[in-house]
Amino acid sequence: MKKPRKRRGPFQFLQFSVIGFSNAAIDIGTLNLLLIIFQPDARGWVIVCNTIAYTLAVANSYFWNASFTFKNTAKGSGRQRIGFIIQGLISLGVNNLVFLVVTELQGFLGVPNWLRYNIAKGFAMLLSFTASFFMIKYFVFKDQPHFMENREKK
Repeated sequence: MKKPRKRRGPFQFLQFSVIGFSNAAIDIGTLNLLLIIFQPDARGWVIVCNTIAYTLAVANSYFWNASFTFKNTAKGSGRQRIGFIIQGLISLGVNNLVFLVVTELQGFLGVPNWLRYNIAKGFAMLLSFTASFFMIKYFVFKDQPHFMENREKK
């Protein structure tokens, strides 16, 4: 007899969100540290700082989400690792694009650099976090039908 599947979506999203706060701390903390150390004025260097910060946060995300949030479906397979890297690159693109656009828009308003970088980072994290959750849940760590369940259906 087949057991009914538990709905994990809301709980997974809650776990993902809690881990997201630690990712945000790493992301924002690293970005601000790099901005203080290097004080970049050129747009390209600001994006490099953002990319480094985001990459550290994604590494943290993989460890905790594979260990807790999606532990029932995280197999550590090559497919999942490649999928996680691909979703990370897509999310990085979203993050950098939003970061750049919001930074530039605020530049027209005369917002000081440190403030506009942090406001832009907030918007970038929100959008890339949302995209990342759905890509991880439905593509990287998606539930695979169990072999025995498929045999019973035949």
